[in-house]
Amino acid sequence: MATRQKKTVISGVTREAADVAFAAYAKADASINKIQAEIELQCAKIREKWQEKLTVLSAERDTAFDTLQAFATENQAELFVKKKSLEMAHGVIGFRTGTPKLKTLKGFTWASALELVKTFLPGYIRQTDEIAKDRLLADRDLEDVSVIDDSLGITKTQLPMSKAMSKCGIQVVQDETFFVEPKSEEGC
Repeated sequence: MATRQKKTVISGVTREAADVAFAAYAKADASINKIQAEIELQCAKIREKWQEKLTVLSAERDTAFDTLQAFATENQAELFVKKKSLEMAHGVIGFRTGTPKLKTLKGFTWASALELVKTFLPGYIRQTDEIAKDRLLADRDLEDVSVIDDSLGITKTQLPMSKAMSKCGIQVVQDETFFVEPKSEEGC
C-alpha cells in the first residue's frame, strides 16, 4: 500500500539551484522512461511467447462453454426448475436474470414512445432545467446582452456578458497548472 506523502513548500530557490533540480529531474525522468520501455519490451516478448498457446486454450474454452450452454438450454425445464444453477463435478452452471430494462416494442422507436408516454403517462416525463454552460463560454466576450431587469420579465437592459453572468452568480475562470518538460535524451 502506498504511503501518503506531503509536499513541502520550497521557497527562496536560486537560478543555480533550479538548474541543478532540473538536471536531476531530467535524469530521473529519462531513467524512468528507459525502465518503462524495457518493461514494455519484456512484456511484449512474454506475450509473443505465449500467444499461440493462449489462442488454442481460448478456442478450447469457448467450445466447452458453447457445449455447456447448449446442454443447459436443452435441459432447462428439468434441471433448473427449483434453482437457477446446477452444481457439477468441475463447477457450477446456470442462468442469471439481468437487471430489468426498457425496450421498445417492434414497430416503435423511442421518439414515438416518448410522444405516447406524454399522452398516456405524463407523470413519467422528465423535464430538466440546466445552464447551457457551453453557450455561456462561447458568448463570454459579447459586449451587449439583453438582460431581464425586473421580476415581471418585462424591462430589459443591455450589459456585457461578464456583468450579466456576475448578476447570475457565474464567472469564467481558467486554472493555471505548473509543468516541467525535460529535453529528451537524444536532444541533449
